Amino acid sequence: MQSGTPRVALIAGASGMVGEALVRALIAGGEYARVIALTRRPLAFEFPRLANRIIRFETMEEQMRTVVCEDAFCCLGTTRRAAGSAAAFRAVDHDLVLRFARCAQKAGARTMVAVSSIGAAPESPNLYLRVKGETELALDALRFRSLHLMKPSLLLGSRSQWRAGEVLGGLLAPLLNPLLLGRYAQWRAIKASTVAAAMRSAALSGRAGTNRLTWRAMQSLASTGKWPARL
Repeated sequence: MQSGTPRVALIAGASGMVGEALVRALIAGGEYARVIALTRRPLAFEFPRLANRIIRFETMEEQMRTVVCEDAFCCLGTTRRAAGSAAAFRAVDHDLVLRFARCAQKAGARTMVAVSSIGAAPESPNLYLRVKGETELALDALRFRSLHLMKPSLLLGSRSQWRAGEVLGGLLAPLLNPLLLGRYAQWRAIKASTVAAAMRSAALSGRAGTNRLTWRAMQSLASTGKWPARL
């Protein structure tokens, strides 16, 4: 990992399961002098180096004019059911993610780390995976020095909103994960805290280019801070 002067991290989506774990991971390390979390409502926790900025995402550009950062992290995301419609889902998982990324670039970020999904592809017939795939392409087109796309399958952890499918998946994960071998290992369930730790390590690694990280890569970065031989 890179060493040097502590820097500033900017996070969107800090109130979610991965976002909260990421805030805690960044604060626990000493690399960031300040962690700026953009949220609609105040976070339920506080830390000395955490600055929680309450913003209206509709006017994000205006409210972020004075923000300066080195690394940006995006944990924004919803579901079609929660959003209420396909258009509302796309407005968050594509449009809002891209707006945040552009604002982060203007704030000085050269590294972007974003949560996507395994199976994301712009040609997918599945709305969720298609929008995620389109978002990945749009982020890549912004040409950050470093773009790290986390591509988890089922996320394990505690959510503020109960999701029956995820609860069932969490119960079955210990049985199913060992059965997913070879190229199927990328579909293994993964802890939100592991994804967050991998996001931190990826940002601090200084690795350039666009990198798509699935289960093995996230596990490696989270546990050792090192990139695997193959992504």
